[in-house]
Amino acid sequence: MSVTQTQSAIVPAAGGRPFSWRFTTPLFVGSALNPINSSLIATALLPIAHGLGIQIGRTAALVAALYLASATAQPTAGKAAEVFGPRRVFMSGIAMVALGAVLGGLAQGLSMLILSRVVIGLGTSCAYPTAMLLIQRRARDAGLTKPPGGVLGGLMIAGIATASLGLPLGGVLVNALTWRAVFLVNVPVAVIAFVAAVAWIEPDPKRAERMSARELASRLDLPGIVGFVSGMLTLLVFLFDLPTARWWVLALSLALWALLVLWELRARTPFLDVRLLAANSGLANTYLRFGLTQLCVYVVLYGITQWIESVRGFSESAAGLLLLPMTLVSGLLIAPLSRRGLVRGPVLAAAATCLLGSVGVLALGSGSSIGVVVAVTLVFGLAIGFSTAGNQIALTEHAPADQLGTASGLLRTFGYVGSIGASAVTGLVFHHNVTDQGVHRIGWIMTAVSLALVALTLADRTLRPARHH
Repeated sequence: MSVTQTQSAIVPAAGGRPFSWRFTTPLFVGSALNPINSSLIATALLPIAHGLGIQIGRTAALVAALYLASATAQPTAGKAAEVFGPRRVFMSGIAMVALGAVLGGLAQGLSMLILSRVVIGLGTSCAYPTAMLLIQRRARDAGLTKPPGGVLGGLMIAGIATASLGLPLGGVLVNALTWRAVFLVNVPVAVIAFVAAVAWIEPDPKRAERMSARELASRLDLPGIVGFVSGMLTLLVFLFDLPTARWWVLALSLALWALLVLWELRARTPFLDVRLLAANSGLANTYLRFGLTQLCVYVVLYGITQWIESVRGFSESAAGLLLLPMTLVSGLLIAPLSRRGLVRGPVLAAAATCLLGSVGVLALGSGSSIGVVVAVTLVFGLAIGFSTAGNQIALTEHAPADQLGTASGLLRTFGYVGSIGASAVTGLVFHHNVTDQGVHRIGWIMTAVSLALVALTLADRTLRPARHH
């Protein structure tokens, strides 16, 4: 029996439902690992510092390590999945998550913890872009013109909207067990995802012929990957160092990006298709919209959370719980919007709610009731839901089918750049202490970003009136 026949036999096996819970469970579980791990560490930083006998400031490297690894690994994993097969890369990533979790759980020093976070970041980054390719393949094998919106919505809920769940989960794990639990909790989850993928996801087709090392390097565009990683890392190092402005690092990053563009213009199978982005304004605008929205949302997750703890006197666990309604609201929005395949309405609503929420931040103060604080975060929950659903559908409409893995990874990379930008903003404003005046400065910055988002969305000619499916 051929590979194609085997796949055709597998798809109907789920009782005529190609996207049954068996198929989606490992994809959703794997995709949730990255956003949850990004925030899971927050409540463990102080216990880690005490446990290892180091200054609390040094533990910030644990946050940066996962962000740096994830921002560069997402599109790289997508490109690898296009060449080697998405199931192979997905399962390799899950195995890396388990390895990184064990390294962190047994670590006796900060260096090993940083290595653990890098390995976890690399592993969790494989899930979302490979899941997009696996869903696309399953839809094609089932005779569908495009993946069901509900499945994409579920993936986006798992892959993005779950980020704030890490805060309360981390608090529970640290209080009930020790800080090592925030690493080791990944092991059973990774095992579940791996076993489910083996059992319920069809194997990748065997490659017709073995590629030489030179052909493989060309297909992967290894120089392009190295250039992208180098440019991204130097940019993120510059942002993480703020308020200390190391201008030579920024200059080096710009030079690396320029070299990357020159290389990709002549590459046979470019990792970062510069010509495509220049010609496909819809795809480029999708990335920019998503990055700007994530910047505003993560300012809330980082900055407003710090203000709640420092000025309002709430514990880290309580502050995390206050953000749960934001996650629930975003999740409730993503699913129905994704099923309807809407783009224009949701992205316009995302820009509007970002602006409304940013103005709401300007009204916050030490005398504000906690209900007002929750109301402001709920507005950003709406922004997450609208942005995630609309930009996800826009991605599937504008990205070439044979580059969906890389394109999906780049969407997440822009989201990470936005979140790192948010970290830089809060670091600059709250450099000395956390105050009401600092929150208002953050509000003005968010308002400016939101106005840019509104202008970008309104000017996007590729947006069409919402279509109902």
